[in-house]
Amino acid sequence: MSFVNYFPGRGTLLERTFNEGEAMGEAKGVLRVLEVRGVPVPDDVRERITACTDLARVSEWLDRAGTVEGAEDLLTDTPEAPESL
Repeated sequence: MSFVNYFPGRGTLLERTFNEGEAMGEAKGVLRVLEVRGVPVPDDVRERITACTDLARVSEWLDRAGTVEGAEDLLTDTPEAPESL
């Protein structure tokens, strides 16, 4: 008898649980970066960040957390383009 593991990429409960755990970890990272930078995070923004289970979205927020001026700016659909020099 053999064991077949369809994780990742098959939409299994194991995969979904793993991805949600990854998203939670990255959400903590987003909040930590904002905290270290001294950017205030309103409760509603904190709730939205911690409740998000979309790993791709939370990863995008983590990438942007080091450059946004306000925590609310993370939640916009498109980041502002950097100004040209």
